[in-house]
Amino acid sequence: MRFIAALFCIGLAAAAAAQDNYPSKPVRILVPYGPGGATDIIARIVAQRLTESLGQTFLVENRPGANGNIALEATAKAPADGYTLLVGNVSTNAINENIYADQLNIRPSRDLAGVTKLVEIPHVLVVNASFPANNVAEFIAEAKKAPGKINYASVGMGSYPHLDMERLMRAAGIQLTHVPYKGGAGQAIPAMIGGEVQVAFFNMASLLPHIRSGRLKALAAVPKERLAELPNVPTLSEQGYPGIGTNAWQGMFAPAATPKPVVEKLYSAVASVLTRAEQKEGLSKQMMSVAVSKSPEEFTDLVRKETQAWGDFVREAKIKID
Repeated sequence: MRFIAALFCIGLAAAAAAQDNYPSKPVRILVPYGPGGATDIIARIVAQRLTESLGQTFLVENRPGANGNIALEATAKAPADGYTLLVGNVSTNAINENIYADQLNIRPSRDLAGVTKLVEIPHVLVVNASFPANNVAEFIAEAKKAPGKINYASVGMGSYPHLDMERLMRAAGIQLTHVPYKGGAGQAIPAMIGGEVQVAFFNMASLLPHIRSGRLKALAAVPKERLAELPNVPTLSEQGYPGIGTNAWQGMFAPAATPKPVVEKLYSAVASVLTRAEQKEGLSKQMMSVAVSKSPEEFTDLVRKETQAWGDFVREAKIKID
């Protein structure tokens, strides 16, 4: 018995030492999309800064496919030692659990632990420049004249641009036709400029150049306050539709059983680098607002609450992906 107890104590000491020395080898950060999007951009910025501050290489590994589920499952099933992380977002980590319940082999809200929210990206409701509406009321009036004849874009079934428009349709009593683009905003926005689709919710970083050039018209800003970059565009709340639209967040996750000291070390390191004035300024130029959580627990709780809220809406709207 003494021998077994001694082995147990040695094991505990070794585990504690491994946590104290974390990271002692390269760390993978999985991204559920291809290179170039907002999730990939913030993941690479964080990876570079953590490499500099923690003295080990943090490598971004793009794992696109299945609307983010490939990367979700790979992270959840990885050893819970802090050497496989995920940068995900509201779609992958709050919506997918509800939309893809029958396809997922994991439950993100159970099998992944939040480290911290990283950034938030404001969204805007936009229409094609030739569309005869300059605000939400005029848009709804046009939609009621021609039920189902106006097309809206999204980046895929079950994505938040899809679900946000479903919410607006239900609130306004209108019917639009959904056109999902697997190529993401990079494919959908040119289609909207060309008139293939007429309306969409997308992030301001992707839209702003086209709004300023006059190729797209902004009807409403999603945040509670007007955007500094679009001061003349009223919010959805101002126009009578509060609570509709998503200001997408990006966040870091680890497998659920990752030791708390490792999660805390990651949290402290990320918070330290992202809250530097020069880093916040640089991200703001890319339309990303630093939004570090108060703690890993706060972020985990936020994601679970959002997962529940999206689940309630998906069930109410009877939205399901087969």
